[in-house]
Amino acid sequence: MAFEERRAWIMVVTTTCAYGVYLAVVLGHAGGAPLARVPYAAALLLSVGAAIAASVALHIAAAAIWPEGAGRKDQRDREIDRFGEYVGRAFLVLGGVAALVLSMAEVAPFWVANAVYLAFVLSALLGSAARIAAHRRGSAPW
Repeated sequence: MAFEERRAWIMVVTTTCAYGVYLAVVLGHAGGAPLARVPYAAALLLSVGAAIAASVALHIAAAAIWPEGAGRKDQRDREIDRFGEYVGRAFLVLGGVAALVLSMAEVAPFWVANAVYLAFVLSALLGSAARIAAHRRGSAPW
């Protein structure tokens, strides 16, 4: 497995775990109350911070365990990374538009923040999935 593919897998794992824990905490605090009234800000910030810290730590560990290719990217790796960025960026744009629409509709800040967070999660997951698929199946020549 190429090092860049390992990086994509690390992103998938950390993003999925952090968002899963965030959802569990927020839904656990709801207790039948409307979700818009659940205190979510601390859980959101902690889950994002923990995901970043875990991702950095796992990237360092992967580079220490599999040092071959850790600091190098060839042309194929750059093209695959660019492709993954394009796929992921589409979901950031959709999330930004959703947050804008929700804000203009004057919905509770809970929904706006969660739309943005979900957009970041989908961006990371689908961008990483595109990178993994390109590493496994090859990337189209552009």
